Amino acid sequence: MGQVVTVVGGGLAGSECALQLARRGVRVRLFEQRPTRPSPAHHGPGLAELVCSNSLKSTKPDSAAGLLKWELERMGCELLAVARACAVPAGGALAVDRERFSAAVTERVESSPLIEVVREEVTSLPEGPCVIAAGPLCSDALFSALAEAVGGDRMSFFDAAAPIVDADSLDRSVVFEQSRYGGEGAGDYLNCPLGREEYDAFMDALLTAERVIAREFEQADLFCACQPVEEVGRTGRDSLRFGAMKPVGLTDPRTGRRPWAAVQLRAENAARTAYNLVGFQTNLTWPEQRRVFRMIPGLEGAEFLRYGVMHRNSFVDAPHTLDGTFKIPGTAARLAGQITGTEGYVEAIASGLLAALNTYADLEGLEPAGLPATGSLGSLVAYATDPATVDYQPMHVNFGVFPPLADPPRNKAERRAALALRGRADLDAYVASRPDLFPGEER
Repeated sequence: MGQVVTVVGGGLAGSECALQLARRGVRVRLFEQRPTRPSPAHHGPGLAELVCSNSLKSTKPDSAAGLLKWELERMGCELLAVARACAVPAGGALAVDRERFSAAVTERVESSPLIEVVREEVTSLPEGPCVIAAGPLCSDALFSALAEAVGGDRMSFFDAAAPIVDADSLDRSVVFEQSRYGGEGAGDYLNCPLGREEYDAFMDALLTAERVIAREFEQADLFCACQPVEEVGRTGRDSLRFGAMKPVGLTDPRTGRRPWAAVQLRAENAARTAYNLVGFQTNLTWPEQRRVFRMIPGLEGAEFLRYGVMHRNSFVDAPHTLDGTFKIPGTAARLAGQITGTEGYVEAIASGLLAALNTYADLEGLEPAGLPATGSLGSLVAYATDPATVDYQPMHVNFGVFPPLADPPRNKAERRAALALRGRADLDAYVASRPDLFPGEER
């Protein structure tokens, strides 16, 4: 195939898109602006760097996130296979050693004879077929070009990342291993237990601590799934105790009882030398992070390998500016990843795969990839491209956007299992019916 497709952005969506196109014999020029023009959130030049959590969420087959992983594997996803090879223990979730994962994706992309990696910033829409997967931290120049092309107003939300601490600096006489409810991967998480007085003192410090930006990051501007821990705390005194710090299912071995609250730590790498504070995205200044988070029992001597940071994320009003394949009408440009408002790591990977399928379909004169709306990816795409969607905000896969069952079970767990079963069956049938898009895929 002589046509070259330009892919802008070497994140999760762009890397998956480039690999999928190359698998189908399409030559790709993949532009990544780092390290020539660094990002405020990234730490290195590698492709597919995870800038927030290292968790790719649940693998449970009856969850929307678990179903999405199944769908991607059925469609031959490249990055999900890499993620599984770089996994670290995380109970019922898929978490990865982020450095190994980025290095493995970079090697896979750069070793492809059909992919040329260009380390330059793109400031305008490329000519010819292209996929813009520049991420939510798209440069101002490119986002301005996109905003002009789609004809919509610029929109943005704010995102935050949690701190990472050195495992050797944890007080193991206080911190204990246990997953909530003692379920799958019972020892995959570390827990810092707090008594009632410790929790109250921590909340007092958290709510009065100095933030990096005190005015711009107001409640209305924050994407609910990534709110800083201090903003969640402002919604109510017990909001964290029933959220990120909920102690349900945990037993402090020192007392034999459930703690009043608990901070969970999840391994960042396979060697478990680094842990992130789960749910502790923050906009506190670095000195305040040291002061406040060291009030957590077990973290009094914590050494911070990375402090929490906050940055602006941007996205377009996809339901009212893009077609059903995330293409800008009247152009050869298609969007993928979080810039479309499909929020989440695996969702970004999925959108990159879908962008590759539809770009390939354009080149070959095939019918577009119309995934069943009964699945995780198909329902998310249907939501994100439905002009009837109002007040569009970033969305993770979730059963709330699935079409309802004809005769749903009354039990919630059974209902979710039925939704997942229907989704798998429909996606399996669809892939089998499209050998033009999925040549040689094994079930």
